[in-house]
Amino acid sequence: MKARRAPPQPGWYPWDSFGTVVLLDQLLAGRWRWLTPMIAGEPVLDIGCGDGALSFVFESLGFKVCAVDHRQSNYNEMRGVAALKAALNSKVRIAEIDLDRNPRLPVKRCGLALFLGVLYHLKNPLGVLEAIGEQARYCLLSTAVTRFAPGEAADLSAMPAAFLAGRDGLRGDETNYWIFTEAGLRNLIDRAGWEVCCWLPLRDDDSVLWGSQKDERILCLLRSRHFAATPRSQLGYGWHVLENGAWRWTERRFSVVAGPGVTEITLKVTVPPNLPVPLTLSGRLLDHHGDHDLVFPAAEGEVEFTLDRALPPDPRDGRERGIIVRAVATG
Repeated sequence: MKARRAPPQPGWYPWDSFGTVVLLDQLLAGRWRWLTPMIAGEPVLDIGCGDGALSFVFESLGFKVCAVDHRQSNYNEMRGVAALKAALNSKVRIAEIDLDRNPRLPVKRCGLALFLGVLYHLKNPLGVLEAIGEQARYCLLSTAVTRFAPGEAADLSAMPAAFLAGRDGLRGDETNYWIFTEAGLRNLIDRAGWEVCCWLPLRDDDSVLWGSQKDERILCLLRSRHFAATPRSQLGYGWHVLENGAWRWTERRFSVVAGPGVTEITLKVTVPPNLPVPLTLSGRLLDHHGDHDLVFPAAEGEVEFTLDRALPPDPRDGRERGIIVRAVATG
């Protein structure tokens, strides 16, 4: 889309908006594997939206989205996100907010806030993170962290510390303010009213934070303590993407996370014709190709399922494929 349109001045947002999102497969696990149940039909906030790439992706997945940025610090003064909204005939709401001066968000409640690569650009990270937690149930956050004091004179990785950058910021970017140690970031998150669901340290050996210190970041999923937890059953590990809006392939091993009060799980499955039978699924015999309805006893927590064989990756499909699941129900 960008290639077919004249760029806004001084150009399109130059950084990779999808670089962090591709790591969600590594981050999200167990009961936190799928974002849709967490969002639960509420809006998604893309805070620090750049040109709105993630906003338009989430809109394409069926979510209501509000894209938020600060015009003065946005790379092209938010001309890029406005141009793409028009080109895509999008309904994404665009809001201009200076979070440091007025951290009130433009929706009363949202299911998920995307807060990627923004924290170290804020003068008041504690206040902003606290304000987001009053309106968002969940937050995907990424930010740079440091193990060392500037100059690498001392290893401070175990200390809950933060460093205020000078007027030249970091690597010449004066919009960088606070850099936390990993322990400092955890304290900040806790004091702002969040609990950690998933935590993934990252390291980029081709980039530096300051001096010769390598660029390290944290990607995490957070849940706001301002909202009561609403545990529900959902898919766990070992599931491939939804196909035709109706079914999924599994891997040989997969799981379902059962919510409170669940006593059984029903799987409506299809054994593909190219998978030899008979085979077993967690002790249940599948003696013919085609459809089966299976009921398994369950209790709250992660329920694991295992097939005794699966289709291996091949040149046409690089996935391990077990069976096709048409529906999952809990009772």
